[in-house]
Amino acid sequence: MKKWILVITLSLLLLPIAQAAHPHRIGVGANYWVAVDSIHVDDLNDDGLSYLLTYQWRPTLVGLQADLEFLPDLFGKDAIAPAAYLVVGSAIYAAAGIGIVHQDGKFADNPFFAFKAGLDLEVLPSIYLDISACYRFNSKYDFNDAIDAIDTDTVFLGAAVRLGF
Repeated sequence: MKKWILVITLSLLLLPIAQAAHPHRIGVGANYWVAVDSIHVDDLNDDGLSYLLTYQWRPTLVGLQADLEFLPDLFGKDAIAPAAYLVVGSAIYAAAGIGIVHQDGKFADNPFFAFKAGLDLEVLPSIYLDISACYRFNSKYDFNDAIDAIDTDTVFLGAAVRLGF
């Protein structure tokens, strides 16, 4: 009986390792974002398109992801937003992350926190398609010396293509 328990335990421990055919993945993607609350400031869009460079390290069912997102015209100004995520799952996954917005030559005072869920499929050998939805809890944006800072969370819907190696 002890032999079977040992065999089952070793099999369960090796199962996540077997899923790591391509633990390193690098790629590009795009997101459509929309502010959760209405923004009542003239000439500011409350939605837009962003582009990202993305890297994943997924050796098992738990992995890490790093993104560098380019947000042209984020509430009236261009911005970049580096972020890091802890990813749990395989083809269907969930992730929690933290990042910060850099806009107009300076970083935001506070980071944003994000929760993401998605579908990450190997569509061709070593090529992965990731379709995801993300909810970001943002800090306040203060633009053009507005009387009221913009305080809104943001929803992102996006896709990325990654090459595994």
